[in-house]
Amino acid sequence: MELKDIISVPGLGGLHKVIGNNKNGFIVESLVDGKRTMVNGSQRIMTLVDVAIYTTGDEKPLREILLKLQETEGDKLSVDSKADDATLRAWFKKIVPEYDAERVYASDIRKVLNWYKLLNGKVDFTKAEDAPNEVLASTEDQSKPVQRLHEAHGPKTENAKTTATKTRKKV
Repeated sequence: MELKDIISVPGLGGLHKVIGNNKNGFIVESLVDGKRTMVNGSQRIMTLVDVAIYTTGDEKPLREILLKLQETEGDKLSVDSKADDATLRAWFKKIVPEYDAERVYASDIRKVLNWYKLLNGKVDFTKAEDAPNEVLASTEDQSKPVQRLHEAHGPKTENAKTTATKTRKKV
């Protein structure tokens, strides 16, 4: 399982794995209890690949944060997600020293902790997400003209009828 397959749906607790889709939305399975539900296509969802943590410089992807947590904490976390805000912030400062304390709330830290508990052992954090396959053409290929088979929609001029038959309108 990869992070790109895991989503968070506001209104549904926990994290979900995308099983399939249909014309109305997605079929997801909860990572907590394994129940399958339908998520409407117009409902807001977040894939975990798109989630990032604010830092003083650029944003850090969630995958890097979870990988750092796995390296430092392992299976047993040294802090509970129900701890007070000051304890959570001090602990998170050890994990991500450059995080932006003004824009990252204690609830965000709790969410990252809960997500780590759910995903640890199920997802490989070391595996980087596949970059979009961008195939760049060489300069030789760009200089060659591209032969177009169809210039526009509709009948081709070589297939057009050349007879002078007139059609009558029905009245």
